[in-house]
Amino acid sequence: MSEDQILSSIKDRELVEKRRNQMIQGAITLFKEKGYHRTTTREIAKESGFSIGTLYEYIRTKEDVLFLVCDSIYEEVRKRLGSAINLEKPSVNNLVSLIKSYFHLMDEMQEEILIMYQEVKSLKKETKDYVMEKERDMVKMLERAINTSLPDRINSQDAVLLANNIFVQGQMWGFRRWILQKEFTLEEYMDSQIEFILKAVGLNESENMTETNKGGA
Repeated sequence: MSEDQILSSIKDRELVEKRRNQMIQGAITLFKEKGYHRTTTREIAKESGFSIGTLYEYIRTKEDVLFLVCDSIYEEVRKRLGSAINLEKPSVNNLVSLIKSYFHLMDEMQEEILIMYQEVKSLKKETKDYVMEKERDMVKMLERAINTSLPDRINSQDAVLLANNIFVQGQMWGFRRWILQKEFTLEEYMDSQIEFILKAVGLNESENMTETNKGGA
């Protein structure tokens, strides 16, 4: 399933995209306040700036709205990761920059990420599988960056594990922020996690600086 498979009686694709983006923003606001199950489609329509009748011209069920929210969150993560990955000039420094970009994004979107993981269970199997496949794609992007940046330091199986670890470390900043933010700033958290990552692949900070200098040469 994809966004295009959600039925709409409106044929103007630009208008569909515009209205659905309004719907997504309205729904995210309400889901943050009330949760998915306590939010009604009428409330989503009002928060989005149009009538309930107009809402149903662009979706058929409240689950469609939740799917659009989840899909938009993953699309934003994909775009941000894609813009931060530099596979043309791979280096340890570029990998570190990518990890930091990902952590910053998880900080910015911590409420949205929390909503998605809390509510994705409410999706039907087909749509849930689609959303989960998007997550696998995000991890594979990290995996490719690791393999190209550390070709002589890590095997393919360890790269898979490291990519998943990084993915979870970023999300953990949102999921566990109630306790982590008592001990760390975001910068301190990133620096500590990156130090663990570098040690895991046999690098220390001085070697990272060497890689940085090479990248800037």
